[in-house]
Amino acid sequence: MNILPRRQQNRIIRERRILDAALKVFSETGYSGATMDAVAIQAGLSKPTLYQYFESKEALFSAMLLGERDLMLEFFQHPSGEGMVADLLGFAWDYADTVLRPDLLSLARLIIGEVHRFPEIGHAYQESGPDRLLRGIMEYLEGRRTDGQLIFDDAELAAQDLWGLILSAPRNQALYMPDHRPSRAEIGRYVNNGLRVFLKAYSTRPAEDVATLEALISAHSLQQVEHDS
Repeated sequence: MNILPRRQQNRIIRERRILDAALKVFSETGYSGATMDAVAIQAGLSKPTLYQYFESKEALFSAMLLGERDLMLEFFQHPSGEGMVADLLGFAWDYADTVLRPDLLSLARLIIGEVHRFPEIGHAYQESGPDRLLRGIMEYLEGRRTDGQLIFDDAELAAQDLWGLILSAPRNQALYMPDHRPSRAEIGRYVNNGLRVFLKAYSTRPAEDVATLEALISAHSLQQVEHDS
């Protein structure tokens, strides 16, 4: 196993601290209200040090979104080895756990509120976040089509279907009703049903894959009960 030099490790740790600080500042103040000074203070760094890592607020904003996207793509970029259904279920829960976080919901609300005055924010958000995530999903699905596990004509439509089916409704509710936080059971209701519908529509072996999904759902539910008890 390769161990990174201490200097490089420290840089990675500091960059993560900056991105975490940026998410807090952007989600609380909005894009227009956020400043590099505020991010530097939140990260416990000097402003010159912050600029050594990110040359502008725009660059910092894009890097922050890319970091969250990479977390959600982990199951597709590094498959579990347990098969397509397990990968899809793992992605669905990673996606749910990420986009339903209060800080990311706050950030999304602020971006929605500011895109009319600052359209470049919407473009940066779309390009760094949803568009790149969509391309990652498409690449994974196209690979499964090549393997003979999925069948579809349009990879983008298939990816959009997967995306929309697993979490569209609860995320919209969470965006516009910040006082309501869905329970794990509520989220699971949408995630599990969305994956069932997706597999029935796109799998070359829908009955087998849905049966695999049900087994994974049962195992996941049992683990959750044991964790809570």
